[in-house]
Amino acid sequence: MPPINVLIKPASGNCNLRCNYCFYYDTISKRSHANYGFMDVEVLEKVLEKVLAHAEGECTIAYQGGEPTLIGLDFFKKSIELQNKYNINHVKIYNAIQTNGYYTDKEWAKFYVDNNFLVGVSLDGGPKIHDHYRLNAKGEGSFHRVMDTIALFQKYDVPFNILSVVNSKTAPQIERNYEFYKKHDLKYLQFIACLDPIGEEPGLRDYSLLPEVYGEFLIKLFRLWYQDLLQGTQPYIRQFENYISMLLGYPPESCDMNGICSKQYVVEADGSVYPCDFFVMDGYRLGSFCEHTVAQIDESRDGLGFLEKSLQHDKKCDSCRFYPLCRGGCTRNRQPDEPYHQYFCKAYEMFFEACLPQMLEIAGTLQNRR
Repeated sequence: MPPINVLIKPASGNCNLRCNYCFYYDTISKRSHANYGFMDVEVLEKVLEKVLAHAEGECTIAYQGGEPTLIGLDFFKKSIELQNKYNINHVKIYNAIQTNGYYTDKEWAKFYVDNNFLVGVSLDGGPKIHDHYRLNAKGEGSFHRVMDTIALFQKYDVPFNILSVVNSKTAPQIERNYEFYKKHDLKYLQFIACLDPIGEEPGLRDYSLLPEVYGEFLIKLFRLWYQDLLQGTQPYIRQFENYISMLLGYPPESCDMNGICSKQYVVEADGSVYPCDFFVMDGYRLGSFCEHTVAQIDESRDGLGFLEKSLQHDKKCDSCRFYPLCRGGCTRNRQPDEPYHQYFCKAYEMFFEACLPQMLEIAGTLQNRR
């Protein structure tokens, strides 16, 4: 019985924002039943009972959406109660939540602290940049509400990090955004490449992130981070930390950098289970925790060949000197059939060509210290 990672969507695709680039809204629109509403406590109980019966050592339970906080705080209080009830193997449980930060009050903040939640807050930069795509149902910007949430988290010492979507508007503004994050003492950052609708030719949307633009973004961001690193003031940037770790011989903790999809359990509000947050569609449904055990879900995953398919990569990768770090990139950004070309291949080539010497230098310094 290995450690287990579960991603629960208690509010399905419900959200109080209407972000133009939302990949999950696109994903659920391709299902026969798009939105499963809010998760019943009975479903939550079955999920936690089966997951914790299977787990050994540790278990990570993350909540995402849509916007998971829409289901209300009582749901999460019940989750903690059920975790204590069903933790028969006495595993270490880590709770995390990803929120758009549009609404949070003191009670939520205290709950996160009291129950050791790690909170991810979506923020794309300063007001003009953030509000370009991240709008509420009335078409109003969300920036100031999100910053109020961040101020509240800082006041109550809520452990949180920032998740920024790199799109056509944010990528060219990375210098300004980086200074904005530093000014507001935001030290834990994650930047994720914007996704085009699944099954659609990439690069055609207003928000689309082109490979060359992404490559320039990575180079500029790394150089800003590297200059701060020399001063001992650098923020934690997940992607760069993973690359340095890989150069030191450690496996990356981020699944999109591993070269093969990890074993995940993405649970929709009705209890249905899927292998990845990017593929929560009918053809990838593995079963339901209302009816099936973790072992049965894993059998369905094996039958689908989901993990095995993620090993398929462009034959050009075999002769690429950057492949040991790139590893083909995230499966979601590869062509689904041969040649399995990685859409952001050019971006990674640009980045490693420009920044690998400095990364090797950093890794070498850390190695010598050890």
